Amino acid sequence: MNMIRRLRFFLWLFCVTALLTACSEPERTITSLEDAREASIGVMTGSTGEHNAEKFFPDATVQRFDFSADAVTAMNAGQLDAAIVARTEAWLVTSKHPGITYVEEPIAMEHSAIAVRKGRDSLLTALNGILGELKETGVLKEMQDRWFRYDGQPYPEITVPVVSEGEPLVVGTNAAHEPFGFLDKHKQFVGFDAELGRHLALGLGRPVVFKDMVFSGLLPALVSGKIDMIIADLTVTEERRHSVDFTIPYFENACVLLVHRPKVSITEAPDDKPALVASVWGPVAESFHRNIIQEKRYLLILSGLKITLIITICLTLLGTVLGAGVCALRMSRHRLMQKLAMLYISVLRGTPVLVLLMIVYYVVFASVNISALLVAVIAFSLNMAAYVSEMFRTGIESVDRGQIEAGIALGFSRYRTFVHIVLPQAVRRIVPVYIGELISQMKMTSVVGYIAVQDLTKVGDIIRSRTFDAFFPLIMVAVMYFLIAWLLMVLMKALERRIDPRARLRRAQV
Repeated sequence: MNMIRRLRFFLWLFCVTALLTACSEPERTITSLEDAREASIGVMTGSTGEHNAEKFFPDATVQRFDFSADAVTAMNAGQLDAAIVARTEAWLVTSKHPGITYVEEPIAMEHSAIAVRKGRDSLLTALNGILGELKETGVLKEMQDRWFRYDGQPYPEITVPVVSEGEPLVVGTNAAHEPFGFLDKHKQFVGFDAELGRHLALGLGRPVVFKDMVFSGLLPALVSGKIDMIIADLTVTEERRHSVDFTIPYFENACVLLVHRPKVSITEAPDDKPALVASVWGPVAESFHRNIIQEKRYLLILSGLKITLIITICLTLLGTVLGAGVCALRMSRHRLMQKLAMLYISVLRGTPVLVLLMIVYYVVFASVNISALLVAVIAFSLNMAAYVSEMFRTGIESVDRGQIEAGIALGFSRYRTFVHIVLPQAVRRIVPVYIGELISQMKMTSVVGYIAVQDLTKVGDIIRSRTFDAFFPLIMVAVMYFLIAWLLMVLMKALERRIDPRARLRRAQV
């Protein structure tokens, strides 16, 4: 019955959100850059669009997003007047959203280049040589003609020879940036940047490995040595030159302003029920096909779900064991051990989990070739251990001291007293709080996309970057997280009943 109520709630939320989205109206009509001087403008964090917004629209209200698709969603919801994107991306957005257009006058012209870490002069020279050859032979021009076209036809599939042996060339990129980089129906990384990366790896005689990361995390990954280069339509700026070196430019793109297309009056449809039903469920069915069925995106969703479940299971086991160890130190008779445990708990509980994740990945394991998935498990296990240790401590201390003394008086050792008398009572008191913490940790794993882990949330971002339909993917991801949380709650409640002596007594009487 509770499950049915929850599903009804999500259906109600779905309908209300759809109604609010449909009823939203843009507040401002913009036809030129001058009209946007005091507008609300969306930009992607870490992009040159962020700098251009501050430079050319100083009086505007700037909102920052991790993905351009989020800014487009905010525009459709009436929360933004405009958004700054590359012209190639503007073509894609306007082809999928008839209600959005862009101002023809460019804000700025930008040059994209490949970024490499400081001190890699030999690699930089080799890349420049390969890029120069690709320009001279016309390969770059032919690539632009193939990828930067929006006539509704599928992208042509071009196979670039790959090298299978040697040290991999690790390329940091963004798979949520069509047509530069995205995942196709085979879950393969394709696009202009992907093809360019394969050409460069071939020229260097090395196999290539792509790491999909949030745009704002690419530069830290390069500086820390996690990747060899960045190919993600990265614009050359003097500020970025202080941290990394750039190759010769390989593409010139315009930075433009997405705006709402002026609405035209539409004659109201007759008020008949079948037409209303069709108007409500038609878009839902279309969104389902576009976000789930098309290009077999359900396989991508399942792969993201698998990663989320793996992280959740591993952090539960490892975090619980670590928490028990920290609890033992916290309750130790040695004052130094107590202080160390208290310091660990204070630091971990006072550090945001995303910051902890970035520190572990970019600082602690900066010089170690380690799986990003393993780093995510370690970071979240450390975080969970800090909370679980305090749960264990308070649960153990809540057991009456007299029971411990009685157990010892009856001839039990301290170990047997703890195992047979203290621990069962403590666990029963801990489990309800432990359930809430476990579910909270599971939901916090949604930030692992910052270190190139393709979990459930990251998959939703990738789908939104292709379809620019934020509502359906977001609701889908929310429902899947809810189902995971519900399953965890059911399992933990079953465990709670299992260890409850009153429940065991009732089962014995039956």
